[in-house]
Amino acid sequence: KSHEELLIPSMPCRAKTNVMFLKTHKTASSTVLNIMFRFAERYNLTVALPAGQLVHLGYPKTFLAHFVEEFQAIGQNYNIMCNHLRFNPSEVQKVMAANTFYFSILRNPILLLESSYVYYKDNVPAFRISKDVNEYLASPMKYYHPADYKENIYARNIMWFDFGYNNNAEDNTKYIQAVLKEIEQNFHLILIADYFDESMILLKHTLCWDLDDVIYFKLNSRSRDTVQTLTPESKERIKAWCSLDWKLYLHFNQSFWRRIEETIGLKELEKEVNHLQMRQKELMETCLLDQKAVGKDHIKNKALLPFQSGATNILGYNLKQDLDNRTLRTCQKMVMPELQYTSYLYTVQHPHKKRKQLGLPLLWTSFQEK
Repeated sequence: KSHEELLIPSMPCRAKTNVMFLKTHKTASSTVLNIMFRFAERYNLTVALPAGQLVHLGYPKTFLAHFVEEFQAIGQNYNIMCNHLRFNPSEVQKVMAANTFYFSILRNPILLLESSYVYYKDNVPAFRISKDVNEYLASPMKYYHPADYKENIYARNIMWFDFGYNNNAEDNTKYIQAVLKEIEQNFHLILIADYFDESMILLKHTLCWDLDDVIYFKLNSRSRDTVQTLTPESKERIKAWCSLDWKLYLHFNQSFWRRIEETIGLKELEKEVNHLQMRQKELMETCLLDQKAVGKDHIKNKALLPFQSGATNILGYNLKQDLDNRTLRTCQKMVMPELQYTSYLYTVQHPHKKRKQLGLPLLWTSFQEK
């Protein structure tokens, strides 16, 4: 350590336990949600879960407090909020404590749009009627009809929409500056999915969490064979077609790296990323049969099958047999897909309510009775 560092004792900090994560679409956010859920269980925290049979917080409607189960009774005493919602600060503030930490995650719109295209191929009119992603991008207005704007949100500026703004707004510098400023006021931290491990280290530092709180297995990813190759022209077209998202991404990618340099420094970051990856590898060796994600047809325990969508093959995991109970629980939680985990926490937190019907063969709760 340098001479100066020895003079400043590092103040121990306390883990922040009131946290709101704005879960954006196709941005590695399911992996973050799993981290949040495991953290909530570790510290016995209350999660703002979707009311009734919903699996998201009213999305794509603009969020309202009553979309949260038992809001009337629990009021502002929720610690964690992380299921999909369309951001609406005044309503979220009714649910979350005043000292809540707000963060979200963005992804390069070029990669994001291709991912959306394949995942939402069957649901989004603009995607459905085009042959492939390059054909769609060659002339989006041929397929993207204003009348279908609600069903087409995934086809243009989806991140802008998730943050609560008009994804068809005109790209006007003054307007964009105003929105960026507003997002900076509403959120303490914006992570970047393209640098996921670096993001987890920054999150850990900012929230004063442990390494094991941000350890993860990649969830809801798809098999490589469903990825469509974008032409160089298509990539350029995305920047114009999704220019609101593109500017959003550029701005926060810049502030992300600035934040890292001001707080952790690149040298320490690299050290901690290596540490994270080592620990992740260790856990994969402990937990997983194949030590990697496998295609939907190879998932043996159907209760661990992730939701499948569009033309994708969403990967999942097989756990090793004969794990001791404690290890099994840790491993199960790390691979538990979003819908199953949401439903499981709902049953634990609201035992008197009707369980969420996910149409899955065997729900978590059946082999996870406390």
